[in-house]
Amino acid sequence: MPVSTCRLAHLSLPNSEMHIALRPEGIPHLEALAADPGTMLLFPGPGSVDVSELSEPPRTLIVVDGTWINARKVVERSPLLSALPRIGFTPSKPGNYRIRKEPAEHCLSTIEAVAYVLEALEDAPDRFTPILGSFDRMVDLQLEYIALRPQTRPALPPKPMAEQRVLLERLRGAGDRRVLVFADGRAGDEGSEPGPAELLHWVALRPATGEVFESLLRPRRPPTSYVAVRMDGSVARPEDGESLEDALARWRRFGSPDDVLCTWGTFSTDLLRAEALDVAEHVDLKRMATGLANSRLGGLEHLAQRLGATLPDARAARTLAALDTIIEGMLADRLRGLAG
Repeated sequence: MPVSTCRLAHLSLPNSEMHIALRPEGIPHLEALAADPGTMLLFPGPGSVDVSELSEPPRTLIVVDGTWINARKVVERSPLLSALPRIGFTPSKPGNYRIRKEPAEHCLSTIEAVAYVLEALEDAPDRFTPILGSFDRMVDLQLEYIALRPQTRPALPPKPMAEQRVLLERLRGAGDRRVLVFADGRAGDEGSEPGPAELLHWVALRPATGEVFESLLRPRRPPTSYVAVRMDGSVARPEDGESLEDALARWRRFGSPDDVLCTWGTFSTDLLRAEALDVAEHVDLKRMATGLANSRLGGLEHLAQRLGATLPDARAARTLAALDTIIEGMLADRLRGLAG
């Protein structure tokens, strides 16, 4: 994130390490650190010990960076992190992160929390205060830019309604040729291991008949922890997954050249095209919904729930159920009532 303070803290502390991941599991160095008896986690809340009450400081302190909601999920979903002893503290004054709204006065940015806790652990008041200089300057710069920026969000440009209506009639007349598609995998630029895009999970539903296509593909290179977490763990082992060639052969038996493929956004179609699949007859329901309502309507699942959907837990099934609900909402002309 452009205004994340994690990188500022890392650059300010020579003995620090910064790792971009959603969990330590699967990263040997982080697993070893988390398993060391001298490691503690800086995370407030029930079960944390105030830093002033520690008899001795930890050898390693792990700090999770992100929004409060995201950081909590990272800790809760990691067996190694959730098992660590926790440190907390109550700051003597509110933080200076004035460009973001914190959930409570005692909530600080990552770099402020690190400076505060290191001074307490080393019993060295003001020793780490100088590292906050770059943070304060960043906040001041952002506030200057905010002051120069127009205070009202510009109106959405008018959408080509004729085009959206044509697409709507195409969906209405597609019948059993309407196919909902979910594809996931490696976009090609996650984390520190950039490379070509790679399709790993591919699911499609033909609502008129109930036919389902699903393939969990054999990874051609190890997926990053970011990919594994985002896919709810739906990554095949190299020895168990289906080959891309077999999946494409099954898809040709499932599909038809005149099918109308429906996705939310372009991520799925970009992955499929990267694997040389023809997705020319394609409807981006996200763009179409925005055009029909002439308004932003929120994310896929949020919009489906506003239309009354109860979504399943599994990510692929949840996506397909949401797509089906949104199409029915479009056909019933219910989206304009949700605008605003």
